[in-house]
Amino acid sequence: MRACGHSGRASVVAAIVCVVDELVERVDAQDRVLGVVSRRDAVREGWMHRVGVVVCRDRQGRYLVHRRAEQLSRFPGHYELGVGGAAGVGESYEQAAARELSEELGARATVCLRFKFLNRGGLSPHWLGVCDAVLPKIGAIDRGEVAWYGWMTESELRRTLLQWTFTPDSQEIFGRYLACRADGAPSRKRYS
Repeated sequence: MRACGHSGRASVVAAIVCVVDELVERVDAQDRVLGVVSRRDAVREGWMHRVGVVVCRDRQGRYLVHRRAEQLSRFPGHYELGVGGAAGVGESYEQAAARELSEELGARATVCLRFKFLNRGGLSPHWLGVCDAVLPKIGAIDRGEVAWYGWMTESELRRTLLQWTFTPDSQEIFGRYLACRADGAPSRKRYS
């Protein structure tokens, strides 16, 4: 978290007005840490940082799709394949994905990194670590983040990706995820 101040001393007014921003690690094109910055600055300046997402499946192999809440600043009301968010300072892709899964869906599961890629779509460039998990159940949903969710077969998801408004990276996540599965080595980490 970023501390807020006002002319060298804290004040109640400054604390109320100041919006606390999450800290992330700024990284380079090889995913090496360059320093710590606020996520807001990383997005505004176009600095690369890390984001971890998890593709969730149920025991029948269906994919979880959710719609982002309307009040979110980034892609409000868009559908999304991955549940995730920015990796905090010192946090791995898996840790970020597992934390977001818990915060947004109230779910806990073993999260495994499958691949990462430099994602230039969306608001700013970032390394996207794509994990997956089998969800036995969904808990208490954070309605401030998730407006709706549902399970889809692979064919339903293929069709829906073309018909509904998804976040810019959902299509690429799905394509790369299927390619990774087709390689026949689900536990191998892939980087591109």
